[in-house]
Amino acid sequence: MAAHSLTTLHYLIERHRNLATADAAIDWHLLHFRIATLDHRVFKRARSLGLFDFEDSVVAASGESSGCGWIITRNEQDFVGSPVPAISPSGFLEILDAGDGEPT
Repeated sequence: MAAHSLTTLHYLIERHRNLATADAAIDWHLLHFRIATLDHRVFKRARSLGLFDFEDSVVAASGESSGCGWIITRNEQDFVGSPVPAISPSGFLEILDAGDGEPT
């Protein structure tokens, strides 16, 4: 999970629920996900990818540097040219159900 996703997640949950629920959601994600770090190298790589959206480029570059197998997204077309293949949430679940891959 990209590090910047946690701040967005916290903001949205706190805005639509409350601080305690947002804090609990972050704690759950920290327990169950490995968080991809963002550093100067990742941002430089993101700039070199040439994807249309900078945020998508950061996701792709952080996934690449963390050795992720997939980027799970509703917008697969936004990641055409990404070094990490994009897959829909339903496609990812199908892979897990079939036993064809381990999530990373």
